[in-house]
Amino acid sequence: MEQTFLGFDVQTRRKTAWMALNSGLHMIEAGWLEGDEHQEIGASAARVAMNLQKEHASTIIAGIDAPRSPLPSPREFYWSGKRDKWRPRRTSEVGNGRHCEVIVKAAGIANPQWTPIAGHCPEWMELGFALFQALEANGITTHEVFPSASYQMLEGAHHAPIRLNFSAFRPGAKDMIDACVAAYTVLEFDQGRGCEIGDDGLGSIVLPRPLPDTVSPELFRYPRSGSE
Repeated sequence: MEQTFLGFDVQTRRKTAWMALNSGLHMIEAGWLEGDEHQEIGASAARVAMNLQKEHASTIIAGIDAPRSPLPSPREFYWSGKRDKWRPRRTSEVGNGRHCEVIVKAAGIANPQWTPIAGHCPEWMELGFALFQALEANGITTHEVFPSASYQMLEGAHHAPIRLNFSAFRPGAKDMIDACVAAYTVLEFDQGRGCEIGDDGLGSIVLPRPLPDTVSPELFRYPRSGSE
């Protein structure tokens, strides 16, 4: 079965943009999710995926530019880049952020959003949670992506061109480009050219390229409670 790579740029000030690419890097379709409430927008995302699956007889792999879940409690460990070592959180530190976000920051590829604990997340993150839930409830494979990190990793190299049309770009061209990069990131990861980071059970981020060998191996091993 063919594969379709579907990217979402999660927004609340505007509608959420989506774009679908095929494995040949041709844009299949693009658009904007409908609905006012998070559940309605999540249902719109599921309809987009299921329609693409039906119309193109393809397996859908979705990349969502938002965290998969909030923190259940403050993060227990912080990374000390100077010592290449994890340390316990100090009482003065808030404890936001998941392991995947710590890796992104420590590797120097982007500045993450630092996911808060449940009940303290901004609206756009709450919408992202709803998209993950709606798509997974319909059997769609989902990944969290971070376009800002993807842009950094892809800068300066030559890549196969993506064929686009601009019929759906007017409401927010940058949002649609981010949706395109979200789709491209999951395509590159699925085809073995990327990597997946995060080991704390709170979701991982997929990237379009491996992290550099200069990153400390200890960074990838998030401590468990009672360890350091």
